[in-house]
Amino acid sequence: MTEFLVRKFIKDYENVEKVSVRTAYGVMAGIVGIFCNVLLFLAKGAAGLALGSISVIADAFNNLSDAGSSIVSLVGVKLAQKPADEEHPFGHGRIEYIAALIVAFFVVQVGFTFFKEAVGKILHPQAMTFSFVSLVVLLFSIGVKLWLRSFNLKLGKRIDSKVMSAVAADAMGDVLTTSATIVSILFFRFTEINIDGIVGLGVSLIVIWAGIGIAKDTLEPLIGEAVPSEVYRKISDFVERYDGIEGTHDLIVHNYGPGRSMASIHAEVPNDVDIETSHEVIDKIETDAKEELGIFLVIHMDPVETKDEKVLSVKAHIEEILCTVDPFISIHDFRMVEGKERINLIFDLLVPHEYNKEKQGHIVQKLEEKIHSLDTRFECVITVESGFIAKTEKAEE
Repeated sequence: MTEFLVRKFIKDYENVEKVSVRTAYGVMAGIVGIFCNVLLFLAKGAAGLALGSISVIADAFNNLSDAGSSIVSLVGVKLAQKPADEEHPFGHGRIEYIAALIVAFFVVQVGFTFFKEAVGKILHPQAMTFSFVSLVVLLFSIGVKLWLRSFNLKLGKRIDSKVMSAVAADAMGDVLTTSATIVSILFFRFTEINIDGIVGLGVSLIVIWAGIGIAKDTLEPLIGEAVPSEVYRKISDFVERYDGIEGTHDLIVHNYGPGRSMASIHAEVPNDVDIETSHEVIDKIETDAKEELGIFLVIHMDPVETKDEKVLSVKAHIEEILCTVDPFISIHDFRMVEGKERINLIFDLLVPHEYNKEKQGHIVQKLEEKIHSLDTRFECVITVESGFIAKTEKAEE
């Protein structure tokens, strides 16, 4: 069904990097969500009134809030496609994240509302009846929500949409809450004990927790998150594939919305190559990155030694020492300046972001001691810096 809808209503559906195509995906997902959730609200509302069940009615209004969330996501995706202007030179892509945050607020608000009603139901229980038809309606609702979750999850991954991921998570929460409601109805049917208020309380807590989770996932790109390992590898490998590039480091990515990223990276070039030649290579990489990766990439050139055997040998020894001190640290921008009585080894030390000042200082001290033991003339000039790469990437390195 998902692929049928995609092929039927989205032109050029495979070109997901195109803003207009992403918008078409978002609009279609929003319309489908509105239709399904309004349908479920009407069906569950009728079932809840027939059963006299606060948990079913709560579930129904949760679906109505989901319809509102779909409207917000639809509007958010439409606004996010607006091109850059004088006041917003990086475009309006982050509006999609804001829309997802509003969805999270709706979810939490519904959860708190029915938390209060569930508490009231526990304190003042009301009569409840069993209806096989209403039970069928709830089972149908679970089926619809499972499909909506799969629908939004699949399309959200395809176009990298936080809003769709939020809607998918919300749909899974609805599956759990409706399942809990069915349990309370069946429990009443076979025991005549009304646990509707207790189940309603559990349902409201699940809804609140889902909303908080959605908000957390949405706030991360707005606040600024570490570079995901796959993005780090993708950009680094892209730059390093060009002739004249010896290595890369210090990658920083700024996200201005799905498919709208700006990045900077340091590229190491041979220090004996003419600067204009290296600059020409850098220009080509920046141009190609915009066309192939859809990223506005700014590259800083770092000249490095590639032929002096003495310098390369010392660097190799230091890298071996690094592995014994801490396998998760690395060096770059290595230089060796020889004097009459001392040899300065100048380099940057890259440490994981979670290392505090005390741990950094301990590593530097241990590293300096081991390097000094190689040659008493060695004096280290170390600049410690933290990376912007997610933890998974550090572990891999």
